[in-house]
Formats: sequence, structure tokens, C-alpha cells
Amino acid sequence: MTAPRRVRASIAIACLVTALVLAGCAATPVNTPAPSLPEPTTEPTAATAEPVVAEPIQFTADVWADNWFSLTVNGVLVGEDSVPITTERSFNAETISFVASYPLTIALMSKDYVETPSGLEYIGTDRQQIGDGGIIAQIKETVTGQTVAATSTQWRGLVIQRAPLNPECVASPQPDVDCAFEASEAPALWTTSGFDDSGWLAATEYTAAEVGTKEGYDLVAWDATARLIWASSLTQDNTILWRFEVG
Repeated sequence: MTAPRRVRASIAIACLVTALVLAGCAATPVNTPAPSLPEPTTEPTAATAEPVVAEPIQFTADVWADNWFSLTVNGVLVGEDSVPITTERSFNAETISFVASYPLTIALMSKDYVETPSGLEYIGTDRQQIGDGGIIAQIKETVTGQTVAATSTQWRGLVIQRAPLNPECVASPQPDVDCAFEASEAPALWTTSGFDDSGWLAATEYTAAEVGTKEGYDLVAWDATARLIWASSLTQDNTILWRFEVG
């Protein structure tokens, strides 16, 4: 006996609903945990990276001065003329070895001999006169022999003793009275890297004949870039501070 038509229709509808429900359950996404991402790595930045420090190396400096000098590198005095500035005739070359690290701040003090602040020498004799100065220097890496610094117009200078301002006083029987001069102290920290020398003047180059090079000058094999320098006046500028930077 077959089921009535109404019953068969109800069964068909029920089967359709059940199929749709099952299909909906199959389509429902399953919540699964998202894959974990790798932990970010932290790279050192310019602010946190360790500073690069140059290794100290050996240098050799050759200096000839009329009449006296002192040499400071990176704020440290590494050598000076072995002949005192109180010596009237002190023409000699010095070779100085020292250890330093790049960059280099080279500070050189040069002095011409003067007997008194008048700027004269041989006072009271028939040789009373105005003296003249001059200096030349070179610095090399001892091992490689490479010249890293040599005096030239690239060096900057400051005159801190100038005399006589009135050169005609050279004939005076009282030069300490009649000769005018000007003098100042060396600026604080002038040998250090942070010092501002932008207001200093460029060195003036001179020939060996103009300076009148004497004992010791010809004993050094000067680099082709090394020049005799002084301030604008070989005779009136007596004490000069020099600076040069090597990167």
C-alpha cells in the first residue's frame, strides 16, 4: 500500500531541509589558529653601533726651524727643538718619533729669536738688527713612508708676537724704549681638534734663499710637497701658532 500523496510531499520537503542543513554545516569554516610569524630581528642602528676607533700607529716628523719650534699632535706634546730659544743662532733639524691615531690635529709653535720684546737681536753692538724666521716640517707614517702632512699654504697661522712695529727703531740706542711691539697669549685649547681656527690666516710660502736656510736644512730629504712657511713678514712676525688637520 503506497503512502498518500500529501505524506510523500512532506517527506520530500523534510529531506530537502535536512540536505540544506547538512550542506550549510559542511560550508561553515572551522576556526583554526593563524600560523605564527617569525620574531623580528633588531639590527644595530647608527646611534647604537660601536664607534670605529683607529689603531695607533708610528709616525716620524722632520722639522727645521729658524729658530725654535714645539710640535703637538692631538693635544699631546710630542717634541720640541733641542736648542733653547734663548740661543741666538740655533739652526738645526730635528727628527721626532711618536704614536698617534687618525684623525690628526697637528699644532706647531714657531719662534724667531728676539733678544727682547723689541724684536731686535745683538742689541747694543754694531750688529744690532731685526732677525728673520722660517720653518718647514713633514710627517710620515714610519712603516709605509707615506707623507701625511707637510707645511704649505694649507696650514693656518696666528701671530702672537710681532715686533718691531716701527722698523726704523733698529738704529735706536734704546730699542726697548723706542721699538713698538704687540703680543698676546696663545688661545686656550688651540692644540686640540675642536678648536676653531677659521679666523686664522693661511701660511705664506718662501724660498730657501728668502729664509736663508742654514745648518741642518740640507740634511733632510724633504718631500716635494713640503714648503718653507712663515707669516706675512719674515722679520716682524716673531712667534706664530700653526694648525693643520689630517683626516
